[in-house]
Amino acid sequence: MGLPRVVAFTDTYLPTVNGVTYTVNTWRHHWEASGGQMDVVYPSSAYTPETGEHAVGSLALPFYDGFRVGTPQVPDGVRDADIVHAHTPFSLGVAGRRLARSLSVPLIASYHTPTAEYARYISELAPVERLVRETATSYEQWFLGRADAVITPSAATASALEHRINDDTPVHIVSNGVDTSVFRPVETDAFCDAYGLPDGVLVGYTGRHGHEKELGRLVEAVATLDDVTLVFGGDGPARERLEGLADSHDVRARFLGFLQREELPAFYSALDVFGFPSPVETEGLVALEAIACGTPVAGVDAGGLGERIEDGVTGYTAPPGDTTSFRTALERTIQNRDRLRESCLDRRKSMDVAQSLARLRTVYDDVRSRQPRERTNPSH
Repeated sequence: MGLPRVVAFTDTYLPTVNGVTYTVNTWRHHWEASGGQMDVVYPSSAYTPETGEHAVGSLALPFYDGFRVGTPQVPDGVRDADIVHAHTPFSLGVAGRRLARSLSVPLIASYHTPTAEYARYISELAPVERLVRETATSYEQWFLGRADAVITPSAATASALEHRINDDTPVHIVSNGVDTSVFRPVETDAFCDAYGLPDGVLVGYTGRHGHEKELGRLVEAVATLDDVTLVFGGDGPARERLEGLADSHDVRARFLGFLQREELPAFYSALDVFGFPSPVETEGLVALEAIACGTPVAGVDAGGLGERIEDGVTGYTAPPGDTTSFRTALERTIQNRDRLRESCLDRRKSMDVAQSLARLRTVYDDVRSRQPRERTNPSH
């Protein structure tokens, strides 16, 4: 069985910076480098599409800066497919489901983000936030339960989903993977000079500065450490609060803003430790990227992130929501960083995106060997 023609639908894509965007884009390029075809349908933006990338009309999301909502439509250029792969249950995921039904082909749904965690962006009023959480969770359950298969990047997330969706919906674990030809240890002098990074221990994070990631715990943990500079790459709605927190705790912090993708290997390589206290990750792609560059991670033992950090091997973890324990994990990672660096480099092959694509093909082949659910169960 040859590589199927895949059409991927995503509500977030370039130039937006997040793990979903980079996973979809990396999978697409590696899939096509292997001789397959993977088109992407995404909300229109300032990004100039390549062949096989199809923008649909979109509107800015008023309560989450930087995101756009695409209209749930199927472009004329993607009227044929062997597999429809929805990377979102919302707007464009609905369009993908409609295409899969019209073509009688399997629908794969990737579960990247626990959307209920973003309820606070809509309202800080407890009753409203609770309603949004419950509604989002119920809708996700409905959408995922009607896919022919669900993909998630970690065992922890898979286990949680298996208790929420139909028993006859298979859940497969496929890590997002990292392009290790890009994310590898590199020379850092030019990067440090360009951004004025000082000598001494560098602890950092890059990615979206979202409130749900609890990055304030990283600032508070660094506040009591000597000769440590905290470096933030990226941007987001929590940045202003983080800057104020760093000032109030007298933390030596540098906020670099958005970094170009090609700068990230040097950013990770320049750090002594990558700090990641987020309790809501289905995997934590930035942690994998850091490890691939030889930088150990201090994180929390929650969700998929806890699976990607091997205590004493690629870093150390702490219970989520415990700043004191997170500070201890950070200190241990700093103290053992030279040994941990070698262990991180030993893990590079196991996290390469080629492993993920091989697993993805197995999932695609499996669902193609069965009748699509929407054709055999039209009442769903």
